Amino acid sequence: MKQKFYLFFILCLIALSGFAQELKVTGVVTEASTNEPMPGVTVQVKGTTNGTITNLDGQYTIQTKMNDILVFSTIGMKTVERKVSSNSPINLSMAEDNVQLDQVVVIGYGTVKKSHLSGAVSSVGTKELDGDIATSAAGALQGKIAGVSVMSSSGNPNDGTTINVRGISSLSNNAPLFVVDGAFGDINMVDPNDIQSIEVLKDAAAAAIYGSRAAGGVVLITTKGGRKEMPTKVDVNFFTGVQQNPKKLNVLNGEEYSRFARYYGLAADGYGAETDAVPYTGEGTDWQDVMLNTAMVYKANVAVTGGSKNASFSASGGYLNKDGIMRNSSHESYNIRLKSDFSFLNNRVTVGESFILRMAEGKGGTDQDTMNGLLRFPSVIPIFDSENATGWGTSADINLPNPYAISEINDITSENTQIFLNAYLQAEIINGLKYKLNLGLRRNHTKNRNYTGVYDLGTYGVNEQPDLSESFSSFDSWVLEHTLNYDRTFGKHTVSGMVGYSAQKDKSYGLNGSNSDLPKFIDTMTGNVTTMKSSSSIYEQALVSLFGRVMYSYDDRYLFSASIRRDGSSRFKDGHRFGNFPSVSVGWNINREKFFRPLEDIFDQVKLRLSYGKLGNQEMDSYYPTLSVVSDGMNYLQGNSIWFGKIPFVNAVSPENLTWENTETYNVGLDVTLLNGKLALTADAYIKNTNNVLLPIPYASSTGISGLSIQNAGQVQNKGIEVSATWRSSIGDKANYYIGANLNTANNKVTEINAGGKYMSISGYSAHGAGGRGINMFKKGHSMSYFNLIETDGIFRSMEEIENYKNRKGELIQPGAQVGDIRYKDWNGDGKIDTNDQHDVGSPLPNFTFGLRLGGDWNNFDLNIFIDGVAGNKIYNYPRYCLESGAFNGNLSTNVANSWRPDNPNTDMPRFSKVDDTDNKLAYTDRWLEDGSYVRLKTIDLGYTFPKQWLQKAMIQNLRLYVSMENLFTLTKYTGYTPDLGESSSTGVSYNVFSRGIDQGRYPIPRTFSFGIQLGL
Repeated sequence: MKQKFYLFFILCLIALSGFAQELKVTGVVTEASTNEPMPGVTVQVKGTTNGTITNLDGQYTIQTKMNDILVFSTIGMKTVERKVSSNSPINLSMAEDNVQLDQVVVIGYGTVKKSHLSGAVSSVGTKELDGDIATSAAGALQGKIAGVSVMSSSGNPNDGTTINVRGISSLSNNAPLFVVDGAFGDINMVDPNDIQSIEVLKDAAAAAIYGSRAAGGVVLITTKGGRKEMPTKVDVNFFTGVQQNPKKLNVLNGEEYSRFARYYGLAADGYGAETDAVPYTGEGTDWQDVMLNTAMVYKANVAVTGGSKNASFSASGGYLNKDGIMRNSSHESYNIRLKSDFSFLNNRVTVGESFILRMAEGKGGTDQDTMNGLLRFPSVIPIFDSENATGWGTSADINLPNPYAISEINDITSENTQIFLNAYLQAEIINGLKYKLNLGLRRNHTKNRNYTGVYDLGTYGVNEQPDLSESFSSFDSWVLEHTLNYDRTFGKHTVSGMVGYSAQKDKSYGLNGSNSDLPKFIDTMTGNVTTMKSSSSIYEQALVSLFGRVMYSYDDRYLFSASIRRDGSSRFKDGHRFGNFPSVSVGWNINREKFFRPLEDIFDQVKLRLSYGKLGNQEMDSYYPTLSVVSDGMNYLQGNSIWFGKIPFVNAVSPENLTWENTETYNVGLDVTLLNGKLALTADAYIKNTNNVLLPIPYASSTGISGLSIQNAGQVQNKGIEVSATWRSSIGDKANYYIGANLNTANNKVTEINAGGKYMSISGYSAHGAGGRGINMFKKGHSMSYFNLIETDGIFRSMEEIENYKNRKGELIQPGAQVGDIRYKDWNGDGKIDTNDQHDVGSPLPNFTFGLRLGGDWNNFDLNIFIDGVAGNKIYNYPRYCLESGAFNGNLSTNVANSWRPDNPNTDMPRFSKVDDTDNKLAYTDRWLEDGSYVRLKTIDLGYTFPKQWLQKAMIQNLRLYVSMENLFTLTKYTGYTPDLGESSSTGVSYNVFSRGIDQGRYPIPRTFSFGIQLGL
């Protein structure tokens, strides 16, 4: 009995001892530089899941035990550890972490410490994004990451951008894959104010986990979310701005136009060569001033974030109203975003979702030659003419419409609704092993409407009955993914592994209708049924995938990562449906070695990275490229009679071996951080070899089939060097500054085109006036879409020069030339000038791209400047061809006044002639090719942040006012509106890669002056 009593007594003492070690620890966390409280700091007992978050006043309370280690961490600050030795408060200050070696980087299906990353991944965070007035997420990315090209399609407020990662390699699709909060999405649906970070996976080691969709790189977008035990906070962002056309092109005014037309005998609407014509006097109509106006832009975003012990949430609403500088063009959109997470069973089970709804309405067309007709319309014609039945000023000689009239007669609108939902369930099975179920849903509905009213526009034409065309398209997609993640640390060994399964299905539907004979003043699809037309289309595709990845780190020194994905696509035939996409990478944190210790006071990190991987691409113009197509035929002739029947015939034959495009990437990289994080350098060199490029190849003549067949017939190589550097420092106690720069060199080359053993080339885009010939080409040994033009060599200044320009036979190379005409180079040496003299005279792809960011803060003022630019590319200036060559009737550039004449011999402008009997007006020459290099002051942003002590009584956490200027000026030799030309967004352009660098008169990109407010409650 006594023994039992002693045993009971000892157990009680043990229990009391354990109870005595349970402590409630409190404290306050402040920021070292400002001594302000820091909300949202994670406070966690090291080695456990026991943790909490500081409140709005930086306060925390946590249950712990004696000798436990508390870890204090938050993004952008140095992690702090404190040992619990009593129940006394633990107060501390946190300093900014410029080095950020332990920063967590988002990668495919997971995250990784930056110091453990062995692939080429670049990030843009809230520091770079919050002060930006970009109205789109793509615009916010422009110029900020080496190797990522972001170019504008045009200045139309409804147009998008062209984004490429490490060059282009396909005629079909070069866009990166966009992943929003873990599910496949669209960068255009995300409000830039809602973005927490953007990670770009640039090499195959980082992107191969996405397999067949990652050949163009991967862009991971993480939206802002709440944090557990975070007080509810309201953030308001608003700015309004004025947009204006930054540049006018010089064309002849009314009096100059009349005088020039009379001199050269041109038709000019009664002010030309006619003997009874009355010369026009005065400026006339400046159509650029008429059509390009000052326009307003408004953008607002309100976000509410917060959290409790087991939940976090973020909700936001955005609004954008952007008028275009072109008459009757505008964009209006609304964004709603919800994001939340809920935890159960001691945080072992978590469910959450990310939801985005975007509704947009646009007005105005997106034709790629928007400005060309405007520039060519004669300045002698007024906007209105009371003698015209419909009241418009019209041309009697020129087949062009009155630009103002067209903007009023045409009612072009678009509506777009995008819905995005990503829901997940995550469960921790055992310590370190987590299962995740992810369901992604996307829906995209678009409606386009084009109504043309009644008009009489002279030579351009008469429309006695209204026309209407409408189209509706929908895209629906779902993806279901299961993943298992394992992540543990054993001493010096850190191991993580992931396996997963994915199934995806996409469905597209389209419906089109038109009628060209509507009743007047009725704008619905009614009227004459004989002129009514309709069509529809439906497409489906599916993709199934297995994927996995393993990552290993020894002592944070030696890094290894390998991944593989196996994709199966419904687009290909049996035997070619599946593709394997592996990758492997290694890294070495040299600064962790013993021999490096003498330099550890200078270098914070020196990491070498090597990687290899394989990526894929299944995108092409056809959803069903492997199906043979039979046409239902046409009416046929029997005897002398036409029989109404159908004779089916084969229209397309299925290629037998069609398969994936695949890209092999080799990458070597170096990351260096030194001087306690003040200077950070990253350099990468890469080679991308793309094989089995899908090309449109003509059918063999033996098939009896005309047209083109999609085949794996090309190889393309991209290689380059990327360098980025950032310096952050301070001057005294109140001034901080930074300088950041990135530079990318790029070389693009077609290394093979082989269709059945026959080498060939593919003609590109045919600009107007080019006689149907493509002015750019896809050909072995050259850059993709290189300009294939005849080279000019000045002008003939005397008959002696013409007579001395002979071939080896003594024949004149340009026998019809006159003094003042253009001299063309006989490039192939055959003694004559023809299309065989077209050759590579430059590429639309730049050799260099760069971005420069600099700024700082002082006494609550902050200044941020961003400069970007490109070099080494060419632009084909089609409006200049129209305004200087004389190939078209209409207005002309003021440059033609300096054309060669006997009384003006010392000029570089060739002789102007109404009749082109000496090929002075050839379109497919490098006369119209210009240097597209530029340096642009993209943005200047000046702000003032009010001291917190001024705001406390008003219950305001933070308040910043700012002014911003965008596209302030551009240094360039290009004579058009803007050298920032991505792929054209205009419909009807086959293989948009060929539209790069061709300016057919695109909508100018505006200059914007803005005022904004950032408010936190």
